[in-house]
Amino acid sequence: MPRAIRWYVTLVTGINRALFIAVTGLMFIIVPVMLYEVVSRYVFGAPTVWGMELATMLFGPYFLLGGPYLLHLRGHVNLDLVRRRLPPHRIRQLDLFNHLMIMAFCAILVVYSLPLALQSFAFLETSFSAWNPPVWPVKFTVPIAVMLLGAQSLAEFLRLLLRDPGAMEACA
Repeated sequence: MPRAIRWYVTLVTGINRALFIAVTGLMFIIVPVMLYEVVSRYVFGAPTVWGMELATMLFGPYFLLGGPYLLHLRGHVNLDLVRRRLPPHRIRQLDLFNHLMIMAFCAILVVYSLPLALQSFAFLETSFSAWNPPVWPVKFTVPIAVMLLGAQSLAEFLRLLLRDPGAMEACA
């Protein structure tokens, strides 16, 4: 694999891995918040105005920013029923095609999500609930995560195209 491509693959995968590890820490916030909300609501009959909203606002970035590294780990849902019946070279072709589709989807999603995130920031958008936290930071995670997913998909495409042994493990 050429040095520049290896550098790109390593950089993108490293960034996505670091973000993956960082966002897994959000569960240490989400779970206690949800527990507090459930106890407040059902034991004391006094639900909070912020509990569910905070958990929802944190779960979005958790889900979105963890996805690119999960793509590298091959942790996404797969149609194993079809893949098992294909020879390795067909699986490779299917994976190459899938990465092209992922990159196209990401490009389209960035085009549509980035203006909405920028508009949300320009107006310092809030949730309009009783708690009323800012939502623009959460809205920015969509285009950022989609760009990272597209970059990781390109990295996986290049690894597979250039027949990197690590990429080929999934095809065997």
